[in-house]
Amino acid sequence: MLNEAPSRTELPVDAGMIFIPGGTFRMGSDQHYPEEAPSHRVTVDSFCIDATPVTNRQFKEFAKATGHVTLAEIPPDPKDYPGALSHMLYAGSLTFLPPAKAVDLRDWSQWWQFLKGADWRHPYGPKSNINGLDNHPVVHVAYADAVAYACWAGKDLPTEAEWELAARGGLQETEFAWGDELTPAGRHMANTWQGNFPYENLNADGFSRTSPVKSFPPNGYGLYDMIGNVWEWTSDWYAPRHETDARKACCIPENPRGAREQDSYDPCQPDIRIPRKVLKGGSHLCAPNYCRRYRPAARHAEPIDTSTSHVGFRCVIRDRSNSVTPVRA
Repeated sequence: MLNEAPSRTELPVDAGMIFIPGGTFRMGSDQHYPEEAPSHRVTVDSFCIDATPVTNRQFKEFAKATGHVTLAEIPPDPKDYPGALSHMLYAGSLTFLPPAKAVDLRDWSQWWQFLKGADWRHPYGPKSNINGLDNHPVVHVAYADAVAYACWAGKDLPTEAEWELAARGGLQETEFAWGDELTPAGRHMANTWQGNFPYENLNADGFSRTSPVKSFPPNGYGLYDMIGNVWEWTSDWYAPRHETDARKACCIPENPRGAREQDSYDPCQPDIRIPRKVLKGGSHLCAPNYCRRYRPAARHAEPIDTSTSHVGFRCVIRDRSNSVTPVRA
């Protein structure tokens, strides 16, 4: 169990939020993907976090109240994408389209397509809609869209450490958010991929795409969908390994330290300088044969200009003086 910090009961717990007692826990993993290492102790102050990812219903209320237009609905600025053909710079978003047969897993373009007209209202292209999907997580939201919603709601996006502490549900160093078995007693605990990704989805968990929030059991804190369903934005800049130097602690966004924006760029695309944030939680596309990131320690880099059909977010409320501090082992 976690070493709990004193409760901060003065934090406002909005409807649909869960109070997470702060404490020291071991963040990251040395057993899986290299970007999850090193495993290290981190202390996080108490905070409140949404019990579920933000849903289509909630985002619809925000868009109606503010007139917010998401990044996916705006044609890209040519100056941000040197060398791009002008006729290819149209409004849209990355959408998962499964191939008909096995493909090279090193080539993600075999199953991802930048689809014109795909956005949060049209998750699978311009002819699709979100009718009947009010309780599904909103998708096709870029980082700025998540931040805009959080500000409107009087909240923030979680740091990576806050998110991982909450996802563990009070468990210390277990592989999954519910223990060390992916499907205990054969029970599916999250919306993930069963079968051979990306062409064969057996739907053993009952869903081929996103699922309504609360379709799977909550974790020990009462939080839903911390694992699977959709990846979730955090406020931290991405770095290829965890920073454990206590002098470079990852703090709340108002006082950023640790990974820096200038260090977060994709080295494989030196001409396109789009910084990247950390995603957490995995999604319904995570599969044993391709992406075993349906774990609290897992993390992924996402450019802030990118939206996809499997990325969403949830929000937190914290004491503005709170910090997240690595502790020397």
